[in-house]
Amino acid sequence: MTARRVYADNAGTTALSKTALDAMMPYLTEHYGNPSAIYSIGREAKKGLEASRTKIAAAIGAKPEEIYFTGSGTEADNWALRGTAEIKSKKGKHIITSSIEHHAISHTLEYLEKQGFVITYLPVNNIGRISLDDLKNAIREDTILITIMTANNEIGTIQPIAEIGEIARAKAIVFHTDAVQAVGHIPINVVDMNIDMMSIAGHKFRGPKGVGALYIKKGNYIPPLLYGGGQENKRRSSTENVAGIVGMAAALEEATAHMSSNVKKITALRDKLISELLKIPYSQLTGDPIGRLPGTASFVFDCVEGEAMVLTLDNAGISASSGSACSSASLDPSHVLLATGLKHEVAHGSVRLSINETTSDEDIDYIIEKLPPIIEKLRAMSPLWEDRLNGKY
Repeated sequence: MTARRVYADNAGTTALSKTALDAMMPYLTEHYGNPSAIYSIGREAKKGLEASRTKIAAAIGAKPEEIYFTGSGTEADNWALRGTAEIKSKKGKHIITSSIEHHAISHTLEYLEKQGFVITYLPVNNIGRISLDDLKNAIREDTILITIMTANNEIGTIQPIAEIGEIARAKAIVFHTDAVQAVGHIPINVVDMNIDMMSIAGHKFRGPKGVGALYIKKGNYIPPLLYGGGQENKRRSSTENVAGIVGMAAALEEATAHMSSNVKKITALRDKLISELLKIPYSQLTGDPIGRLPGTASFVFDCVEGEAMVLTLDNAGISASSGSACSSASLDPSHVLLATGLKHEVAHGSVRLSINETTSDEDIDYIIEKLPPIIEKLRAMSPLWEDRLNGKY
């Protein structure tokens, strides 16, 4: 077993930062009260909860009262879509999205389709970006919601969110964005970007798992997804995960404070990784080569299975993924890669390497050292490789 470990799946989840852990500890040991309680231990928990709401709001340009805590980014997505569909159904039943959304969006929309809603799936170009003209042409009189992710979880392409929001606002259409991959990694201001609702998840920026938030612009009412005790201003019932929320807020505050220096470091490492790995014959970078998340590098390699690459990399001490971690058990090729025009057999050979500020130069060098011979070995076992070399495939 290898003595070296390199973690390159930060788009899947991140290690909890020391800052987040230290912030959480008092709420696990001392201030453990129910924040809805009126006695002192509960009041201390409530203080931590509201301070965290203020921190998260500040990080995205929102007001504290516009932040609602959830159990995950997936819950935030579900709530935004199902809530809007319910409250706006008398106005219309048409929703616009992209063909490369996370399954938390696409599967929720499939559910809404069964309830009679009509979904328009905008195509993307070969680097994974929608066309603003396509968006404008898709809008109908009965369009009630536009939901487009800020940045893709597999290929890292960033969408023109401010422009999308401007189009939606001009037509009085609610605009939601799944920003789970983007928050904490690129600058986001919900006011400047014309965003009505936005989903985030703590574990994507070195906060804890099992906690997220939904930004809901003031005046944009959606009914609760969960009913019960009336927490979160009667919008999201369930006793709040105070320690998790405090950790998420601390992690986001730290990520935002150091974003400029982090982006500079991470982008340099990512570009080195891309430059060296594209020297492998029959390799291709997926997503936008420029307008992408700082830490995401996604590739396809002809005549190699993504799952085999991930397992062989793991044997070498490198944690990576093939497509989205949320569906990594699936043997089907990524719907994202297929949407960008890749052939089925090529899309099977995908690997995503996602780094962050904890990644070192030595980590990048190790990946560059280990991946090319792994590709060579796997291709030698492929019945398609000889045909590829002879131009038959």
